[in-house]
Amino acid sequence: MTERSAEERDPETVSRFVEHFAAQLVEAGVPRMPARVFAALLASDTGMLTSAELGDQLRISPAAVSGAVRYLAQVHLVSREREPGSRRERYRVHSDQWYEALTNRETIIKRWEDALREGVTTLGPDTPAGRRLAETLAFFEFIEGELETMMERWRAHRARMFGDGA
Repeated sequence: MTERSAEERDPETVSRFVEHFAAQLVEAGVPRMPARVFAALLASDTGMLTSAELGDQLRISPAAVSGAVRYLAQVHLVSREREPGSRRERYRVHSDQWYEALTNRETIIKRWEDALREGVTTLGPDTPAGRRLAETLAFFEFIEGELETMMERWRAHRARMFGDGA
């Protein structure tokens, strides 16, 4: 794999990558503007851009950047940081963004499990709807149980591939 410095990159090629990856995220259910902002941050060498830089690169308004970043922060894919000595904020994607986003889903999964348990009780475990809810509950319980082990394996794999400070 050939390394290429930021100066050697064709901005149009980078833009095409950002839009292509964003389209893949949209296909998976991520809203369009957050997908574009996330892809732009991911493709930046620093993993960090200001609102103005995002707006210029993606040709979107400051309001669009703000809404996208608010969504991405809520799902733990980006963080906001103040530039030292400035009121400007930078938005950062971290190397562990997928880990953070996935592990923060545990709280949501637990709430879904509680709601599904209530649904099984309400509808009756022997009804078709109750059985469907029970199966959904069992799926989420299984995922929750596997998540911790899978994340431990990921951390070890990541350390082997990229070192401890990745």
